[in-house]
Amino acid sequence: MFKPALLLLAGLGFCAASSAQTWPDRPVTFIVPFPAGGGTDTFARPLAAQLTKQLGKTVIIDNRGGAGGTLGAGLAAKAAPDGYTFFIGAAHHAIAPAIYSKLDYNIKTDFIPITMIATPPQVIVVNPQRVTAPDLKAFIAYAKENPGKINFGSAGNGTSHHLAGELFKIQTKTNLSHVPYRGAGPALQDLMGGQIDMMFDGLGSSSGHIKNGKLKALAVASNKRAPGFPDVPTAAEAGVPGYEVSTWYGMWAVKGTPPAIVERMAAEVKKALASPEIQNRWNDAGSDVPQMSQQEFAAKVDSEIERWGSVVKSANVKLE
Repeated sequence: MFKPALLLLAGLGFCAASSAQTWPDRPVTFIVPFPAGGGTDTFARPLAAQLTKQLGKTVIIDNRGGAGGTLGAGLAAKAAPDGYTFFIGAAHHAIAPAIYSKLDYNIKTDFIPITMIATPPQVIVVNPQRVTAPDLKAFIAYAKENPGKINFGSAGNGTSHHLAGELFKIQTKTNLSHVPYRGAGPALQDLMGGQIDMMFDGLGSSSGHIKNGKLKALAVASNKRAPGFPDVPTAAEAGVPGYEVSTWYGMWAVKGTPPAIVERMAAEVKKALASPEIQNRWNDAGSDVPQMSQQEFAAKVDSEIERWGSVVKSANVKLE
C-alpha cells in the first residue's frame, strides 16, 4: 500500500512529464538584459524568430536593460521555473561576479546552462569623423600623444565592452576615458551621432554600421579575421599582438525548470543554429556558430568567470 507522500511524489512526477510533453502550449519569453540594438539583442531576435517557426508558438523578446546586464539577470532568476521564461545573457555575466560587490542572483546556481548561441569577436570601431587615424597603429600613436582626450563608450560598467577597453589600455599603455551606457544600442547611437569617439563592441551589433560606412573598424580582437569581414585585420596584424577578446552570448533556463523542457529547448536551439537562416545571419554579423553541449557551456562560463576575474583585478575595477 502506497503512503500519501509517495503518491504525491508520483503525481508530481506525472504532472512534470505531462507538462513537458505538451510544452509549449503558450508563448515563451526570452529576457534580454540590454536595450534593443545591442549585441545580445542582435542575436536573440533572429533566434527567437527561428524558434517561433520550429515550436509553433511565439517566442517573445523582453528587453530589460540596466546595471550592465545585471538587472535583467536578476529578474530572470526570479521568474517562475515553468519553462516559459529563458535568459539570454552574455560574457558580461561572467564578468559581473568580479565587478559587483552585491548581485541579487548567482549565474552559476540560479540558472541552468543550455548552450552558447553566438561567438563574435570584439571589434575596435571609431566614428570616422571624430577619429581620423587610418589604422590601429596610428590611433595608438595619437592616443599616446593625447592622454585622456579619446573616450570610449560601453554597454555599462563591468560589461565586456568596458573590460575590453581596460585590457586595451593596459596592453597599449594608453589613457582612454570610459563612458558607460545602459546598453550597447544607446552607446552605438551616440557613437554614430558623434557624441563619443570609439567603442570596443561585439562585432554582431556593429556589423551593419561598419558595412554602411557609419563606423570604421580598426581591428577585430581575435586570432583570425571574422567571417564576413575579410578586410578587417586582427589586432595582432594591426600592431597589438595578444589582444584577443571574443565576446559570446548564451541561453540559460531558470533553476527548477523541468529537465525534459530544458532538454527540448537545447535540442530546438541546436536545430535552429544549424538552419541556413541562422547560419547566414551569423556570418553577416561576423560570428561563428557554436555547437556546445550543456556541460561544455557550463565549463566555458566557469573558465570565463576565472579569466575575467584576473582582468578585473589588474584593471582595479569595482562597483557597488
